[in-house]
Amino acid sequence: MAIIEPYCVTQLDSLSASLSGVLRAGGVVAIPTETYYGLGVNPFDAVAIDRLIAIKGRPDGKPILVLIGDRAQLDGLVTHIPPAAQALMEAFWPGPLTLVFPASKRLPDNLTAGTGTVGVRLTSCPPLATLLRQIGPLTGTSANRSGASPICTAQDVDQFLGNDVAVIVDGGATPGGLPSSVVTVCDGVALLREGAIDRSQIQAALRAHGLHLK
Repeated sequence: MAIIEPYCVTQLDSLSASLSGVLRAGGVVAIPTETYYGLGVNPFDAVAIDRLIAIKGRPDGKPILVLIGDRAQLDGLVTHIPPAAQALMEAFWPGPLTLVFPASKRLPDNLTAGTGTVGVRLTSCPPLATLLRQIGPLTGTSANRSGASPICTAQDVDQFLGNDVAVIVDGGATPGGLPSSVVTVCDGVALLREGAIDRSQIQAALRAHGLHLK
């Protein structure tokens, strides 16, 4: 089974070092997010991403989103930040909005599914944001097999995925709820998935900058 590491501010350096070692070796970790637990690997490691896809039983051709803990971490993931993205980041980040950007050439094809784009979210989960600022961006796909229900506790992650995950960060029970809304800012602005932030809120934030959804 996986090692379950409690999230503790006073032990943050030790926890970060442990996670960094796992990630450098291409391992998979489980992390709390603002909704459910997620599975994290180094988004620049194609072998680790293949391992993640196998654990999930994820169909080919589906991109994998990336979580960041600070806006500065966006620079290594995307080619540029369009004005619409700036407007939406100001309004909703950190928070449940995933923005789809033109992807950096450094990102492997199995992360982007060959789309040339990458979905990124600045997490509003304080423990996760703190960890990401120390260890760098991670993938954020939900910690469950494809088609199964998402998971809200570290213990359930261990029960269902413990043989495949090296370390589970126990940040307590996550609140669940609606998934993030997904907006692409590539070749115009379009709402790909309406989630925790509804269409009218997104439209209002864009209109304030003279922009609009397709």
